[in-house]
Amino acid sequence: MSASVKTKSRSRVYLSLGTTAFGMLSIVKQAQLARKERDTLRLVDAVICTAKTVTGLAVLYRELKSLGDEDVLLG
Repeated sequence: MSASVKTKSRSRVYLSLGTTAFGMLSIVKQAQLARKERDTLRLVDAVICTAKTVTGLAVLYRELKSLGDEDVLLG
């Protein structure tokens, strides 16, 4: 029973990693538009969103790594 729970958790973490990384595309587009229009406020927002996304990816990676540490086969 616990193996299926770990598998579900691992797949959810992978899904979260993918969607979070995919969200970076909109942030990059926002930053490019802000630089083109010389909009400082939007550029600051893009930088803050980037920091938030990178932090989220790091947390998800740490969670995935801890799930791997609990698995005997990945040891």
